[in-house]
Amino acid sequence: MSTIETEEQKALRSAVAALGKRHGRNYDRETLWAEAAKLGYLGVNLPEAYGGGGGGISELSIVLEELGAAGCPLLMMVVSPAICGTVIARFGTDAQKQEWLPALADGTRTMAFGITEPDAGSNSHRITTTARRDPDTGDWLLTGRKVFISGVDIADATLIVGRTEDARTGTLKPCLFIVPRDAPGFTRRQIDMELQAAEKQFELTLDDVRLPADALVGDEDAGLLQLFAGLNPERIMTAAFAIGMGRYALAQAITYARDRTVWKTPIGAHQAIAHPLAQAHIDLELARLMMQKAAYLYDAGDDIGAGEAANMAKYAAGEACVRAVDQAVHTLGGNGLTREFGLASLITAARVARIAPVSREMILNYVSHQTLGLPKSY
Repeated sequence: MSTIETEEQKALRSAVAALGKRHGRNYDRETLWAEAAKLGYLGVNLPEAYGGGGGGISELSIVLEELGAAGCPLLMMVVSPAICGTVIARFGTDAQKQEWLPALADGTRTMAFGITEPDAGSNSHRITTTARRDPDTGDWLLTGRKVFISGVDIADATLIVGRTEDARTGTLKPCLFIVPRDAPGFTRRQIDMELQAAEKQFELTLDDVRLPADALVGDEDAGLLQLFAGLNPERIMTAAFAIGMGRYALAQAITYARDRTVWKTPIGAHQAIAHPLAQAHIDLELARLMMQKAAYLYDAGDDIGAGEAANMAKYAAGEACVRAVDQAVHTLGGNGLTREFGLASLITAARVARIAPVSREMILNYVSHQTLGLPKSY
């Protein structure tokens, strides 16, 4: 693979950076979302036949990274076009594609993604949300709970990960269902978060939510294949989110270190200030390289290779982001905690990239077991 971006990708990066600069950190989410959609950025990864740009996760990650670097990341890009759009594009029926993909691409509709549960986290093998068939109508009845689900209040539907019983073995297997926001029995409760973000977090309850047979996305027997088709883009896009955030913090620190003068010398002239910022830049660039590799492998159809690289990219980006934000705040000193520079809120936000959608410890478990061949500890 080439780590050098194409001319089209460079042009996309430049154009999105200009859009982000116009909006800045005081952006209005709805206005930015609408403008990004109008310019074709939200659906850049979706098929052209359904109103998308015909690109891939490589292009979509560029969009999210550059908006984040400008201080105005759109978190729902991780969920709506990256996870839900990708899953429907790959596995949805023709009717599902026609209904959802054009609307996801032009921003008129959004979709949330519900996998995490109170007692299972993201462990798909312990998910207790279950779907059973109504023998009389063929409808699905979905029951369970989800937690820490982003943007449900602004989404038209949520792609819910449930489990159905295999008629041959009796074991439960993961399946994906499109649940409309106003479906009877589908309720939400906003979680009171210390983190201040445009997108809110919710706990969901599904109490015998009745869904038509065609609410199932893809093949009932495909199981984990379809699930991981969405989880790998989620990890890649989370890496883009983290890298963008880290770049924003680093840019603030660099500007301050150039301008802030103590004893007639800019503080950036001192190695104690300059070297940690240089290290933060190196870490972010290295994380981006792994993110680009993961996106390339995913777009090339190598799901197994992309799974390993996506986990590594998410880990590297999360760590690099936290270090960049911490060093930026430290560079500004007391000013780093003021509202004027917009860094203090990132102290909390940066940790999200370490925690979600999968913790760094579970990534280390994955690499030690899947890549290094070591025995499982869980």
